[in-house]
Amino acid sequence: MKPYYAVIFTSLLSNNTEGYQEMAIKMETLAKKQPGYLGFESAREDLGITISYWESLEDIKNWKQNLEHLEAQHLGRNQWYRWYRTRICRVEREYEFEP
Repeated sequence: MKPYYAVIFTSLLSNNTEGYQEMAIKMETLAKKQPGYLGFESAREDLGITISYWESLEDIKNWKQNLEHLEAQHLGRNQWYRWYRTRICRVEREYEFEP
């Protein structure tokens, strides 16, 4: 397996989430079309965690600078999130259990 990268986005929502779900669906659809996109996983209860997977750091940089994604980031900072943290990690190895 060739190493790849994970972008881990952890967040707490604000009380004003109008338009959030629609934008999340739009960003998922848009991300899937980006060069180097490998997939994503997401969970939300109180704390939300979304992990997207990419072939390279350059692919992550290009996604971060996508104009529609920039709009979503702006709305996130100014409306939807009380707090968030982004981590970028290199995945060297993976394994799974499937009965």
